[in-house]
Amino acid sequence: MKCTFSCKKVSLNDSIKDYAEKKISKLDRYFQEEPTAFVTFSVEKNHLCSAEITIRGAGTLLRAQTEAPDGDMRGAVDAACGYIERQILKNKTRLAKKLRSEALPVSAPEDDFEVAEEKEFDVVRTKRFSVKPMSTEEAILQMNLLDHSFFVFRSEETNALSIVYRRNRGGYGLIETDGADE
Repeated sequence: MKCTFSCKKVSLNDSIKDYAEKKISKLDRYFQEEPTAFVTFSVEKNHLCSAEITIRGAGTLLRAQTEAPDGDMRGAVDAACGYIERQILKNKTRLAKKLRSEALPVSAPEDDFEVAEEKEFDVVRTKRFSVKPMSTEEAILQMNLLDHSFFVFRSEETNALSIVYRRNRGGYGLIETDGADE
């Protein structure tokens, strides 16, 4: 697996990167073609180590972000790899066409971790609303007034469908679409 590393607010030695590459390469067995992994290491205040792993392969995007409060970057990498593996096993029937089917176990290993595959996605509620053009600031204000964690709107500058969301670590995020297909 090809790994790309980036570090935020920390400089790491090669042993951590080698460790992460070795752990992530174990997930290689689930993919038919060679996937790519993007790994971001960061350290926040109070020695909170964070590892974010994004794997792209076979038209599938897998992502995990884990934290280790005790300053153990290897523990954060272990937790992120375990999370991605549980996601693969949890969704094995949906991913079977995209991933290497012989790598997926017939039944989940009971002694390693508990994985219950979802049989179907159950949509319990559908909302319909009109999407009006507005600025990003107006959309954030509307989201806060509704006390939601995200808000869908049409950008008044580009007329593209956009989404603003509240980030876990504070601040806001913006997702913009191309608008070419609309």
